[in-house]
Amino acid sequence: MWWNLNAVAGVLIVVLPVGLVTAGLVWKGRAVRPFAASRARSVAQREYARDLQRAADQVIATARRSAGEGEPAIVTVEAVRRMTEERYGHDGVERRHAAAALRRRFEHGRCAADCVTDAYG
Repeated sequence: MWWNLNAVAGVLIVVLPVGLVTAGLVWKGRAVRPFAASRARSVAQREYARDLQRAADQVIATARRSAGEGEPAIVTVEAVRRMTEERYGHDGVERRHAAAALRRRFEHGRCAADCVTDAYG
């Protein structure tokens, strides 16, 4: 035969690990669901908080664009709740969570100069 057993074994020893490493790099972090319930809860809480902050940012940006020249942008907690529910699919977003996210983004984005909000009430 034109090939021998040592050559085939050598190729397998090199190709198989390289293929496994490549597959691991491609599919890293793409687990369908975490293995532990506690990990699933913590992931869901992080996603919820992140989605609330994104919704607050989007509502602030929309309010700034729609405000007239010299008028303050009006940003409401209800708008953040609605955006989180409609855009990110979270059911029953609590007002206090939306208000906390809006306050954080309000202070982070220096909105006090050109925005008005009900998140502090």
